[in-house]
Amino acid sequence: MRTLFSLLFLFLAFGLAFLLYKSIEEPIAFNAERATRTEAVSGKLEMIRSAQELYRDITGVYAPNFDTLKQVLTEGKLLSIRVEGDADAVDGVVTYDTTYIAARDTIGGLGIVLDDLEVVPYTDGKVNFDIDAKQIEYQSTQVPVVQVGVRQSAFMGQFADKRYQRYDQNYDPSTPIKFGDLSKPTLSGSWQ
Repeated sequence: MRTLFSLLFLFLAFGLAFLLYKSIEEPIAFNAERATRTEAVSGKLEMIRSAQELYRDITGVYAPNFDTLKQVLTEGKLLSIRVEGDADAVDGVVTYDTTYIAARDTIGGLGIVLDDLEVVPYTDGKVNFDIDAKQIEYQSTQVPVVQVGVRQSAFMGQFADKRYQRYDQNYDPSTPIKFGDLSKPTLSGSWQ
């Protein structure tokens, strides 16, 4: 009888140890996967932000969709101004050499890859970023604004559930990760 109770307590101890391990494993897996996926999405958003800044340098406004953004960055030209001379020198002669360079020659150096720019990581190519751009009046001036983002639930996979909020109270899968704002001229990201 004593051996039976010992075995029963041993199985009970293993069962409780397994439950303890499972209760610790889930929050660790959630936090690790969330950090990995958020970093990939924010990296892609930073690339899109660089592309939008380059587009604005070419056109003066932001791109309202990805097709236009890709087309202008592939076919557009950037104004390059080279200043020669020294204004502080005795003769003070300064000349400006203005030329145009192809934007496609610049995008590689900025780390911009146009192939799948609009595709959200960890979605198997099924979800694209939401993009919107327009002109608004801000402090009595017309300024271009842009906003690009995606809801966290689109790329969080199995962790796109509110029940994981118990591991991080700031986590809400329905909130977007984005940069820009349609009500003011800013390009700051929500992940920063």
